[in-house]
Amino acid sequence: AVRASCSTALQPPSAQAPLRRCAPSPLQRRADEPAHRLRLREPPFDAAPHPPVRSAPMSLRIAVVCGGPSPEVEVSRLSASQVAAALRSRGHGCTTLEVDAELWPALQAGGFDCVFIAVHGRFGEDGTVQGVCELLGLPYTGSGLLATALCFDKVAAKRLLAAEGIATPRWRTVPAVAADPGEIEQAMAGAAAELGFPLVVKPRHGGSTIGLSIVRAADGLLPAWETAAAHGEVLCERFVAGTEVTVGILGDNPPRALPTLEIISERPLYDYAAKYTAGQSHHVIPARLPEEVRRACQDAALRAHLALGCRDLSRVDVIVDGDGRLWVLEVNSIPGLTELSLLPDAARAAGIAFPEVCQGLVDAALARSGSLRP
Repeated sequence: AVRASCSTALQPPSAQAPLRRCAPSPLQRRADEPAHRLRLREPPFDAAPHPPVRSAPMSLRIAVVCGGPSPEVEVSRLSASQVAAALRSRGHGCTTLEVDAELWPALQAGGFDCVFIAVHGRFGEDGTVQGVCELLGLPYTGSGLLATALCFDKVAAKRLLAAEGIATPRWRTVPAVAADPGEIEQAMAGAAAELGFPLVVKPRHGGSTIGLSIVRAADGLLPAWETAAAHGEVLCERFVAGTEVTVGILGDNPPRALPTLEIISERPLYDYAAKYTAGQSHHVIPARLPEEVRRACQDAALRAHLALGCRDLSRVDVIVDGDGRLWVLEVNSIPGLTELSLLPDAARAAGIAFPEVCQGLVDAALARSGSLRP
C-alpha cells in the first residue's frame, strides 16, 4: 500500500504561544484534512508485524513531557497531546508537563511510573530531560542522555557516522558570532568554494528544518547564515539532489526498520510549512525505489541508529542520489509522534497502530528499570 498523508497545520515559530503547562487535548486531525490513499501492487518491505512485547501493568501513571524554549515547541505539544490520548486509550493515567522550572518538583512528587519524553529541540533532544529522569530514578522512553545529545549535535553525529563508514554529505561549520564581520563572509565563501552550490545552510542543533536555507548563488550566503545563526553555530553541507526517504526504527535487541517512506513536498523545500501545513507534503510507502535500494536504506538507517547508541526508536533521514548512492543526513532520536507524523505513518504501514507504538515505548522503559511485571 502507498499512503499520501497530509500534515497537520501548526503555528509557525514566529507565532508561537508563550510557554505554558499543557492541558490534554483531543487528537487534532480535522475532518476537513483527509489522508489521500494510493495503491501499488508491491507490499512494503518488512511489513510483517513485529514480535509481541510483554505488556506493562494497566493503570500506570505516566508523565508526558513536552514544550521547552525550542522553536519546535508547538510540534512538541502536539506530539504530547496525541501520545497522551493514545496512552489513555490503553487505560493509563497521563499528566502532561511542560519543560519549565516546575518540572523537577512535579516529576519528583508526582508518583509517576514512567516519563514519556515528547520534547523536540532544546532540553529534550539534547539530553537534558533524560538527565533529570536519571537523577530522579524515573524510567523514561527513548534513547539515553549521551545518544540523544549526539543526535542533536549534527556535527558530532556526522563525525561518528563517517567513522563508521556511513556516507553523509561533506560539511563545514561557521561560527554564529565573530569580532570582525569580514570573518563570516570569508568563512561562508570558503564553505561554498569547498562544497559548491547549491549549498545547504542550517543550524548545527535543532530540527523541523527551522533556520535551514538552500543557497544557489554567492549573494545568498550571508542571508542564509543570518537565518541559521539566530539558532547558534551554523552548519554548511553539500547539497545532494535525489529521492528523500526516511526510515523509522522501533524496538531493541534487535531494533527493526519500518518500511521506507518517501517524502513528496509541494514546496521547493521540505521546510517547517511543508511539514506542518495540511496538503503541503505527502508520504509514499514504500518509497518508489527498487527493492534492493529500499533494503539498503533500511540497512543504513539501522547502522546509523546503532552507531549513535540509540534505543527504542529513531527516524533516519536519507537521500538517494541519481546514481543510487545513499547519504544519511540526520538521525532524529525523538521524531514527531503525532498520528500524521512520519514514523507513526510508517508504523501503520507495518501493521503497528499508534497506541501500540506508544505502549511499546513505555514497556521498553519499564523493562530497563526492572518495573515490568511478567
